[in-house]
Amino acid sequence: VQLQASGGGLVQTGGSLRLSCVASGRTASSAAMGWFRQAPGKEREFVAGVTWNGGETMYTDSVKGRFIISRDNAKNTVYLQMNSLKPEDTAVYVCAARDNFIASMPRDWAFWGQGTLVTVSS
Repeated sequence: VQLQASGGGLVQTGGSLRLSCVASGRTASSAAMGWFRQAPGKEREFVAGVTWNGGETMYTDSVKGRFIISRDNAKNTVYLQMNSLKPEDTAVYVCAARDNFIASMPRDWAFWGQGTLVTVSS
C-alpha cells in the first residue's frame, strides 16, 4: 500500500484543518487506516484509526471530541477533520495502513506515508 498525505498548514488556535491520505495498491480498501503525529523532540504517537469499512474508530484521549477520522473507500481516501485546534496539536502528521484491526503502537503498522506539517499558532 502506498500512501500520500496532504492538507497540513498554519492555523490559529481554535481553527480547523482537514487532512487527507490517498491510498493505492491492491489491498488499500481492505486495510485499517490511521493517523499518527510527531512533534519536535517527541516520539511518534497514535492520533486516530479507522477499520476498513469505517465501522470502528479509535482516538487518543487528547483529541476525542475534537478530531474525526473517516474514510471513503470509493476514493481510497482517509480523512482527519481537526477542530478546535490547540498549539499542542502542532506536529508532523503521518498516515499509516495495516491489515485487520486498528493498533495504537507505531511498530504494528506496516505501511507509512510521508508527513504533512500542522502548525497551530497561539
